[in-house]
Amino acid sequence: MLTADLAAPDSSVHRIVVVGSGAAGLELATLLGDRLGRRGRAHVTLIDRNRSHFWKPHLHEIAAGSMNLGLHELSYMAQAHWHGFTDRIGEMTGLDRDRRTVQVAPHLDEHGQPVTLAREFPYDTLVIAVGSQTNDFGAPGVREHAVALETPADAERFHRRLVNACIRAHAQGTPLAPWQLKVAIIGAGATGVELAAELQRTTRELISYGLDRIDHAQHIGIHLVEAGPRVLPALPERLSAGALRQLQARHVTVHTCARVAAVDGQGVQLADGRRIDAELVVWAAGIRAPAFLAGLGLETNALNQLKVLPTLQTTQDENVFAIGDCAACPWLGREPATVPPRAQAAHQQATHVADALVACRLLGRPLKPWRYRDFGSLISLGRYSSVGNLMGSLKGRTLWLDGYFGWVMYLSLYQMHQQALHGPARVVLNLLGHFFTRSTRPRVKLH
Repeated sequence: MLTADLAAPDSSVHRIVVVGSGAAGLELATLLGDRLGRRGRAHVTLIDRNRSHFWKPHLHEIAAGSMNLGLHELSYMAQAHWHGFTDRIGEMTGLDRDRRTVQVAPHLDEHGQPVTLAREFPYDTLVIAVGSQTNDFGAPGVREHAVALETPADAERFHRRLVNACIRAHAQGTPLAPWQLKVAIIGAGATGVELAAELQRTTRELISYGLDRIDHAQHIGIHLVEAGPRVLPALPERLSAGALRQLQARHVTVHTCARVAAVDGQGVQLADGRRIDAELVVWAAGIRAPAFLAGLGLETNALNQLKVLPTLQTTQDENVFAIGDCAACPWLGREPATVPPRAQAAHQQATHVADALVACRLLGRPLKPWRYRDFGSLISLGRYSSVGNLMGSLKGRTLWLDGYFGWVMYLSLYQMHQQALHGPARVVLNLLGHFFTRSTRPRVKLH
């Protein structure tokens, strides 16, 4: 049974509901709250099943132990209080387009006790920004034995297993099994490549904290497995080749043209008969949007992504927008291509929809199409190293980056996201705080 939200706004005020608070959803809610919510020109509600936000491109650092989640996560309730929108916890399950209401499931705590009942939220404009999930392509054993880095909880769970594996190996009195302290990362996209490089560094630092019976060169093994012919298959070949050289220099074993047939408790079986022994398996191959989107009565593709017009409105309902990884958006000028699921696309879409809702829904101006601007790609390969390219630099030419300067530019992407959420003053204060307290913490998370 659904109940109406007791704090639902008066229908005389334009009601904007944003579902999903990843990079796209939270930035949009913040922009709309600052520009409309604080001034009483609209009521903005953000709905998400989680209570805090973490920038997804940095999940590999949580998994590797080089970043502390507690220092970087953001409370949705606090952000809503500071920026003039309403935060409501819950997971979207359905949509009544005739009544213009979003249906939200009951929220349960870790003990299964209800925190909120099933509810519905009225809207005049709905923006769906629920992101994406890992696509396991139906491979046997993935759900049971592999970790998918979809949430901070997943990344922390992997890191705890990594630390436990090292402590276990150090304490046991018998020789290590072939699969012990070996990590297989399935998928050599940005997440897989970045995690592989980061793990080679952080495992070395981890065993330096008293686990001296482990020989890093002899016992630790990082395997990167890619079904295609090269790493970073979605990026230019020059970036792929540069990343491969740096991974090999860090002693990461790269397997290309290697399709996974099954995953079990001690490794990965490949379709060509080869086997990769591994104590820990990370699945980072492919994405798909949440399955419930296909049941909303809106047009979706084979990956459950909502098909949208160039204005980012869904194809079958002008009052429903979709942004971020859950949207299949046409790439204007490159039809029939769709915009790739990248953080820079989510940021651009959030800014565009915020401007569009102010101009069109509240001022009566026509909607303008959104055009994706590809500024290039940056891939972190551990501390002080990165490869990437910046598009449109030097009078239209591409600027290729690597090494320390590329790493600095990679860090700047996160600071741009932080600035969109907090403004420049708070970003500077946070940077100063991290700089002055870094010597009081270990170089890698040990628990």
